[in-house]
Amino acid sequence: MAERGEMTRMRDLTGTEGLLRMVYGLAYAARPRRLAHPFGFAQIGLERLVRGRNGAPFLRRPEEALETPDGLVDIGGPMTVDRLVAAYEKGIFPWCHVGPVKWWAPSQRAVLFLEESRIEKNLRRLLRQDRFTVTFDTRFREVMEACAEPRPGRPALTWISPRFMDAYEALHEAGHAHSVEVRDKDGNLAGGLYGVASGGVFFTESQFARARDTSKVAFVTLNRHLAEWGYTVNDGKDMTGHLAALGMRSIPRAEFVALLHANAGKGRAPGRWEIDTSLDVAGWMPGGEG
Repeated sequence: MAERGEMTRMRDLTGTEGLLRMVYGLAYAARPRRLAHPFGFAQIGLERLVRGRNGAPFLRRPEEALETPDGLVDIGGPMTVDRLVAAYEKGIFPWCHVGPVKWWAPSQRAVLFLEESRIEKNLRRLLRQDRFTVTFDTRFREVMEACAEPRPGRPALTWISPRFMDAYEALHEAGHAHSVEVRDKDGNLAGGLYGVASGGVFFTESQFARARDTSKVAFVTLNRHLAEWGYTVNDGKDMTGHLAALGMRSIPRAEFVALLHANAGKGRAPGRWEIDTSLDVAGWMPGGEG
């Protein structure tokens, strides 16, 4: 596993793709509001040298996360299955463009309480047309690769590098990470998402759409199943306009951590997921919607 991680890290940093990732990552870090971040990185690095982790998987607990950069709790270390499982149980996740992996527990979390889900009329109509077939856990790596594809009109900058793909593929093989695939009539992958299940909370990591609204098809289909399976919340990490349009809202870190504790042991046991064809996604009315 150590050799595989080292080879992946070298693959991240070599070749044209690795060079572009480094250039884009440095440009991303050089934005004015991020110029103070290196001081926080240096602080965490110094703490690691002075006191180490004292046997804990992370240097700081979520409530001890730095304010600048917001939510940083640790830097470096492997993304093993055990460490990733421990991270998500605490509301911590790994994320970075270049350099050692950074571990985060931001002060605000974008979450969708499943009982507050809303499905637009146009999306219900699309779901009833049966233009797409939805599956779970059949093309996990391919979904991650699709999520890493450059978006039209945007720089080819993504944190979903080969080392993240390897780490989450191992997490998927252990039954903790899951993918949603949306296929067109020809069987081509038209949209989807992937994420991690921990207790009664699902963490949506990334989505993609090669055809209009296919990421929404994946999202609402997933949420319908999560609600049926005893999950409470779908987490999206940092709020964006896209997540707000999906019905997510921001809550403080303390409230999110409390949700994790309250939902520990809920949801499904680790393992491969399958679509329940008896569930009516298009007709789902969470919270008495409509």
